[in-house]
This record gives sequence, C-alpha cells and structure tokens, in this order.
Amino acid sequence: MIRRSFDIVVALVALACTAPIIALGMLLVWLYDGRTPLYRAHRVGRGGRDFAMLKLRTMVLDAEWRGGTSTGRDDARITPIGQVLRRTKLDELPQFWNVLRGEMSIVGPRPNTRRGGIDNYTRAELRLLTVRPGITDLASIVFADEADILAGAEDPDAQYDAVIRPWKSRLGLLYIDRHSIAVDLAIVALTALALVARRPALDGVAWLLARWGADAELRRTCCRRGPLADSSDSRSAA
Repeated sequence: MIRRSFDIVVALVALACTAPIIALGMLLVWLYDGRTPLYRAHRVGRGGRDFAMLKLRTMVLDAEWRGGTSTGRDDARITPIGQVLRRTKLDELPQFWNVLRGEMSIVGPRPNTRRGGIDNYTRAELRLLTVRPGITDLASIVFADEADILAGAEDPDAQYDAVIRPWKSRLGLLYIDRHSIAVDLAIVALTALALVARRPALDGVAWLLARWGADAELRRTCCRRGPLADSSDSRSAA
C-alpha cells in the first residue's frame, strides 16, 4: 500500500510538471509526418499480463513490420525528432499514465515484449514478472547508452540478447530481492543524476551493488569502464 501510494503521488506530480513537455513533443511528432504522436508498445507486465505501454512515437508508423524489437542509434526507422526524444528520454514521459493505471511502477524491471522477449526467458528470469515493471531501474542507468551499444550490429536483437539482456536480468532479480521505498528513492535520485552526470550515477549504482553483496563481475560490468563482453555464462546463471 505504501509503495502504491508512492507511485501515485510521484506519477501525479510528474505528469503535472511535464504536461507542457509532453504536449510539445506530441505536437512536434505530429508536425513531422501528420500521424499519431503516441505509440502503444505491447509489453508484458506483472503476472504475465499484456498491456499497452505509452510512449511518444519516435519511429516511422510501420516500424514493427520493418525490423526487430531492439534498435541501435543508427536504426533507419527512427525519425529525426525521434532521435532527440530518445536521447533525452522524453519519449518515456507518457508512462506515468501507465503508473496511475496500475500497470507500471516508478521503479521496477523494465517491461519486455512477448515475442523475442519473455518467450526467451529462463526459468529464473520469469521471476521478473512477479512485480510491476518500472519506468526506471538500475539497468536503465547502466545501459542508458543501449542504442549506442547496438549501433552497427548486423542483428540488434541477437546483440541485445548476448551482451545486454543477461546483465539487465541479473540487476532486475537483485532489485526484486532487495527493493524498498528507500531503494526506490535512491534509484530515482541516481536516474536524475544520470541525466546530467552519468559517471557519478554509475558510481552510485556500483556502491549500491556493493551494499547488496553483488558479485564482482556484475559490479565491474555496471561500472562501464570497458567494452561489454558476450555474457552467455551470466545469462545461464540469471
């Protein structure tokens, strides 16, 4: 009950503060091609239930039929205004409405697709569906540059599965075991910090993981001081 109240209060305040930004973003998207500015992304939430996650549309209207679910920075389906919205994370703002609807939380593992997403989950990863998905989480901070990681990949979906998803899942499972209002507040603060100073935010994630007793490999990866390696071993352990 306390956590749900926290979600509602934060979502209401956020929507009130960002309504002009959302309206401007919707106008710019509509002016670009005259089509709907909102995108309803099909995602899987708590208990394996499907829901429509709202985003400002950043890709061409038929993007789902022209490529996979993972997108690199150089994906031709992303519109010019979409590049700006993605880089600033403004495309995610409508998801506060999903929080009010009870489909998402402010903090929680990011929701995934069904096809090419949870259909590939290991038994351990399915535990990510026992909580509401969130607008932000530790993985959102660590892999804020996901589009850059996938840029130039011959198969972005396969690249995502090999070098990003396993670490995201491990972070999500750690969060499920240790989440609290204090942890959520810390992650919200680190998310805000990451928008202006990513290195201190990553150091904050590393500090939190050390407090949780996370293994050295995961802490080293989340510091992001070197290239990401194929982590198939970590995926099998997730």
